[in-house]
Amino acid sequence: MKARLLIVLLTVFTAVNAWAQNGELPDYQQEIGGGAGISCYWGDAGGGLFKNPGFFGTLIWRRNLNPRMTVKTNLGFGNVSGNTKGVFIPEDPLSLTPEGGTMAQPIHFKRSLLDVGAQFEFNFLAYGLGAAYKGMSRWTPYLMAGVGATVAFGNGAPAAGGMNIPLGFGFRYKVLPRLNIGFEWSFNFTTCDRIDDTAATIHLSDPYGIESGMYKNKDCYTKTFVFITYDISPKYRKCNN
Repeated sequence: MKARLLIVLLTVFTAVNAWAQNGELPDYQQEIGGGAGISCYWGDAGGGLFKNPGFFGTLIWRRNLNPRMTVKTNLGFGNVSGNTKGVFIPEDPLSLTPEGGTMAQPIHFKRSLLDVGAQFEFNFLAYGLGAAYKGMSRWTPYLMAGVGATVAFGNGAPAAGGMNIPLGFGFRYKVLPRLNIGFEWSFNFTTCDRIDDTAATIHLSDPYGIESGMYKNKDCYTKTFVFITYDISPKYRKCNN
């Protein structure tokens, strides 16, 4: 039984390897899958790289334009938290005293995030399996940028949302002809300053009384996750017979 299983595995491996060498592996236009990792808050209530991490999960759909370029859409859910301990937040942001007013009591928050968007990815190497003369690589780092929307809710405060601009990088590896794994990190700039709202106060929406712009003095967050995707929708191939 073991000998038969070994023969089958060797046969499959040999066939896949031969197809890859001869360029006969089909190309696929799309990928579907998901990922899981952590999300971290950056804003008036502290924050930092991998500080106060919360769970983040996402669904992924990719449209491979060519081996170097991909369009991706995502639907994610995560948690962010933070506190103002050790951060000077005045009770009155418009105080005219030299000290800047009386320091407010520490504020702590924990909110849930709904994250949806689309990104463009640029692969440093031609990603995929195929004929050697095409210079294809089964692994590649990539850069990504895009646009999306974020909605924060929970913690007893009203829901709040706005646009987000994600910028980041990642890595992809083709384990099998149709199976991909990788990881991604992105910094997400939002137009919302109420991600850190609490039931007791919305003081963190403008804690220093400074006029805000579209992305100035707004809340941000990072996403770090590993993912797995499966190739679907093979490209049309013209029959030469």
